[in-house]
Amino acid sequence: MTEIHGTDGTRALGDAPGTGDAFARLVLETMPEESRVGLTLGFVRTFGIPGIARVLHSTGRMTDEPRGRAKATGVAMFALIGQGVASAEGRRIVEGLRRIHDRPDITPELMRYVLACFTVCPLRFIDDHGHRAVTDEERDAAYAFHVSLSEALGLSEDAADADTEGTAPGGAGLAGVERWMRAYESRHFAPSPEGGALWAATSKGLLAARLPRPLAALAPAVAASLLDQPLRTALRVRRAPAPVRALVTAALRARARARRRRTARTTA
Repeated sequence: MTEIHGTDGTRALGDAPGTGDAFARLVLETMPEESRVGLTLGFVRTFGIPGIARVLHSTGRMTDEPRGRAKATGVAMFALIGQGVASAEGRRIVEGLRRIHDRPDITPELMRYVLACFTVCPLRFIDDHGHRAVTDEERDAAYAFHVSLSEALGLSEDAADADTEGTAPGGAGLAGVERWMRAYESRHFAPSPEGGALWAATSKGLLAARLPRPLAALAPAVAASLLDQPLRTALRVRRAPAPVRALVTAALRARARARRRRTARTTA
């Protein structure tokens, strides 16, 4: 599976064929920082699936060199969003992804779950902590990107659209992907040694490196405050202490308020 975090080196949105749309503008221009955090949380969410955790852990890249591997894959993912799956660069990246994931322990169902996390989780984080909620246009564009990447990777969209009963209602859109994702998690979330090791490397390595030095020691607790209960259970992560949760909530709310004020000034 791919690792996603930073976007260093990502090009600005321009005349990207097929994706010069609301989703690309949201991710690359309007709320890039929130999108990066959401993508990272989507990646961490996959650690709760033992089959995915085993694949990621077996490469040794996320435990030995988490920052470098995450950065490289993040650049690739944001390039797909910014330039389009059908662009020359998009086709090159997709071919690389197909080649990397062509192994018997990576099933289409696992790949569909990873793509669902990468689409759903950034929008969740923006809805919860951005200076405004995701619009219907942005949500529809995110689903269109999800479908195009799924098709490019040779994954059937029927399963991704499936509801909790396993059927595939027409026009389910992103809501259908999220229903399928929740149902998949309810069946497959479980603790594993590999998931725990990946969490330790990510929370102590990637996040700590991005916090001010005095807060670096709190990195695991700060990260834990952003996880929901099902994922904490799967990763055997304790709920962050109340003061840390309050600090993180206050910081995110203050940031959103400041951004709303700046946006209001620039649009006045």
